[in-house]
Amino acid sequence: MGNADIRRLDREIRATTKKLEALRRGERWPLNGRERRAMARALAAGSYRYARGRDTSGAEEQMDAAGSAAEMRLTAELTALHGERQRLITEAARARAAKKSSGWW
Repeated sequence: MGNADIRRLDREIRATTKKLEALRRGERWPLNGRERRAMARALAAGSYRYARGRDTSGAEEQMDAAGSAAEMRLTAELTALHGERQRLITEAARARAAKKSSGWW
């Protein structure tokens, strides 16, 4: 539990932040498999309805819902990573304080 763990968490935090920003820009690479399938399903349904001259608002709402779910997932992941990082920093500080207080004097 030292600086290596904190650096690892920092890398994961940067990667997750990058994914979240990309998703907010409308990019689809940060989606996981389930979310990609939901997007593809909604896109296929919307294309089918559009080709038949029908309303596509339901498919658009499904795509928006899948995007929102992905954004919520990444936000929750980022929050958990920040919490874990803070826990590691607190533990390291406690260990340093205990080591200093147990001096030989």
